[in-house]
Amino acid sequence: MKLVDLTIPLGVGTPPWPTYEPLQLKYFKRLAPNGANGQVLTHSNHLGTHLDGEIHFYTPGKDIAGLDMDFLVHDAAIVDLSDVVADYDIYTSEMIEDKVEVKEGDILIIHTGFHHFGWDMPTADEIRYMVQHPGPDREFAEWAKKKKLRWIGVDCGSADHPMNTIIRDWMPRQANQAREHFRKKYGHELEEVFSEDKYQLMHIEMFPYGIIHAECLGGDLDLLLNRRVQVGFFPWRFVDGEASIGRCVAFVDDDEYEDLMAKKAELPKTKFGDAYDPKHVESLNKQVQAR
Repeated sequence: MKLVDLTIPLGVGTPPWPTYEPLQLKYFKRLAPNGANGQVLTHSNHLGTHLDGEIHFYTPGKDIAGLDMDFLVHDAAIVDLSDVVADYDIYTSEMIEDKVEVKEGDILIIHTGFHHFGWDMPTADEIRYMVQHPGPDREFAEWAKKKKLRWIGVDCGSADHPMNTIIRDWMPRQANQAREHFRKKYGHELEEVFSEDKYQLMHIEMFPYGIIHAECLGGDLDLLLNRRVQVGFFPWRFVDGEASIGRCVAFVDDDEYEDLMAKKAELPKTKFGDAYDPKHVESLNKQVQAR
């Protein structure tokens, strides 16, 4: 059994979710004269690849330490939607089930392609990554409940559509772009589609059902699209934690791992050595240009 890393690099340059504390690092001791290097970190929990826990939005829910390993590691469906949704779009359960089998109790990993705009990428674009990515409406949330999904992972800033969060107020220029797009594509005003009763539905409506999510996935995710595979997320055993930075990995057998590494060798790499497929950015940009 081999592991494929689905985690983005974490450093002082990694952007947190807007307004959250970024990673800050300092040395409190050095090899000379202390005989060892030691560091102090300060940061929020919503930074880099992280898992939102139930108590992030649901007071009587589980903390991160309360999540069983059987819950965190399980069979998963990984789906690529980068050819059917782009900036500000809404994805649906039908789009997902058209591409991959999703079974009851699965983990679901959604590749929007927006990890290509993460800070470690040559096509990095922090605003596009955090503010313009696609997201779901309530139809998707109700489907996820019926499927009794364990948890959901996304390769962008949030499992919610950014215009269904406070970002809509913080970024008025992008909100106006989204309004125009919603009028043209969906025939409705943005505020009609994401009305007050749907606010942050992937957090507020899902966490009471135990369906939480991991955000900011990446790493070698492009190697594992539109297929089933076992996936695990490993947060801290964090008592009272409302969320946790962690490591997300896929488990593959040895023979397949060799094939995946051969595929990785043929793809371009980020500055930290993760493989990425440029066709996903090309697909996203073509959809935007065709509007």
